[in-house]
Amino acid sequence: MAAEDGAVRSVTRALDLLGHFTEQRMVWPVAELARVSGLPKTTVVRLVATLSSTGMLWERPDGQVTVGAGLMRWARLARAAWELPFEVRAVLEALAASSRETVNLYVRQGFARVCVAQAEGPQTLRHVVRIGDEMPLWAGAASKILLGDAPADVVDAMVERAGEGLREQIAEAAAEKFAVSHGERESGASGVAAPVVDKKGRVVAALALGGPTTRFTEDRVPLFRTALADAAAEVSRLGLPAVV
Repeated sequence: MAAEDGAVRSVTRALDLLGHFTEQRMVWPVAELARVSGLPKTTVVRLVATLSSTGMLWERPDGQVTVGAGLMRWARLARAAWELPFEVRAVLEALAASSRETVNLYVRQGFARVCVAQAEGPQTLRHVVRIGDEMPLWAGAASKILLGDAPADVVDAMVERAGEGLREQIAEAAAEKFAVSHGERESGASGVAAPVVDKKGRVVAALALGGPTTRFTEDRVPLFRTALADAAAEVSRLGLPAVV
C-alpha cells in the first residue's frame, strides 16, 4: 500500500508542478519552481525530467523550464470533448446579449467547479473568469447548483469549509432550480445560476450569470432568473457532448 500511496503522491506532485505554469508565467528556473512548490530541489529536478520525457514540459537550452509541445495533444483532446455545438453556443450568446452580463457554464470536478464555456457580456465592467479556471465549490451560485447532485462526502467537505448554512442553501437551490449569491467568493461580485440536467434529470452543469453586485439588484434578479431558466432548459434539451 505504501508504494501505491507513493505513486499517487508523485502524480499529485507532478500535476501541482504543472499548475504553476500559467499564461502570466510560462517559464521557470528549477530553483524557483522548488521555492514556489515547497518541494525539495532534487524532487523538482526528478519531476521535471519525468514530465519532459512525456512532452508535458520542456527544458530549454538556458536551463529554464517551460510547457512542452506534448500538451498540445491534450489541448486538442479537451477541445474536442468540451467544445460546445453551435446551437448551445448560440443559447449562451443570446443570454449574454439579452441580460448584458457574462454567461459561464460550470461543471463539478472533484472539490472544485470548472468553467468550460463562456459568452462575455457587452458591458465594460464585467465578470472575469477564464475558460478552464477552477473555482471554489463552497461559494457562489453555481456551486450551490452543482452540489445539489454531488456525493455526500463532497457536500460534507464544502459544508465544513463554509458552514452549516450552506447545506440549507443547497437544498433551497435544488428545490427552486435557481441560486443567487452576493460577495461570497469576491466582495462586490454577484451571480445567479440554474441547473443543466441530463435526460434522467441529473445535474450535469450550472449555467450562470455573473457581474458587479450593483447590477444584481432585487428588481433585476427575477428577470435574470426567468431568462436563465429558459436558457438552461434549452441547453439541457440540446445536451452537452462531454457529460450527457
